[in-house]
Amino acid sequence: MEQADYDDALRRRMVALLRRLAPKEGYNVSPLPDIRFLRSDRPLARTPVLYDPGIVIVCQGRKRGTWGRRVYLYDSQHYLAVSVPVPFIMETDASAEEPLLAIYMHLDFNMAADLLVQINRRETVLPADPQSMLSTPMDRRFSESVLRFLEAMARPLEAEILGPALIREIYYHVLSGEQGAVLHAALSMQGRFGRIAKAIRRIHGEYQRHLDVAALAAEAGMSVPTFHSHFKTITQTSPMQYLKSVRLHQARLLMVRNDLTAASAGLAVGYESASQFSREFRRLFGLSPKSETRRLKADFALPAPPIDSDFISSH
Repeated sequence: MEQADYDDALRRRMVALLRRLAPKEGYNVSPLPDIRFLRSDRPLARTPVLYDPGIVIVCQGRKRGTWGRRVYLYDSQHYLAVSVPVPFIMETDASAEEPLLAIYMHLDFNMAADLLVQINRRETVLPADPQSMLSTPMDRRFSESVLRFLEAMARPLEAEILGPALIREIYYHVLSGEQGAVLHAALSMQGRFGRIAKAIRRIHGEYQRHLDVAALAAEAGMSVPTFHSHFKTITQTSPMQYLKSVRLHQARLLMVRNDLTAASAGLAVGYESASQFSREFRRLFGLSPKSETRRLKADFALPAPPIDSDFISSH
């Protein structure tokens, strides 16, 4: 079989399996806790999103993410890896005839760190430029690993027994490829990238509280101007704008998931002024909190279990 024919056959098989694993729009749960299957039967316009660290593998359809001045494409020839949460603009190409079908893997830091230790015993991972998000072509070996993983997910016993090892295999391809050095910097918490990544994790863990840039800079061992400069290099935004984005995305989730009012959601994420919350929410999402909540509830049927902070992001 010619290489092109073989690659097409791989993709067709992956798509057929994902159609079974993701029968409805939105997130479809999998037998494994950190894995979900995404389906969208319609195009989705540009919208602000905030991805959690993870790996997104698109088997059909196309997503485009605009981050700063860069555009990241991830489709059946590319996958996306996010090492630290970053706010960006996303749009999706899909239709009822050819729905977007994708795998979302929430980043397992322990597994990734363990693999990096083993990889480093054999070869040195060179320092990487600070990048929070990368889109990378999928080669044949990567695609074959994804296919084996999907085949196991379609069989409950194999999913339980073989699934973790197959996930580890996919992680290996990511970490031993061109994205390995970037993820290594984030996971090891070394260098400027690692120190900024640690500050970002604190923001996500304590966004409801008052966070001071000077304190974050001191924890990172940097002056405030240096911290601000490196933070913007990695996230394309300032620390305070990043904190604001995290709060607004979390508030949107609370309104969609828990039916909170705008005032209650704003208070829950750290806003003291309801009017300021509404102004900043409209500035980011282009709609009032009530209108955006209504839009999202109409667009997507939410799964029964509580959803994570990346639910709306990945749409």
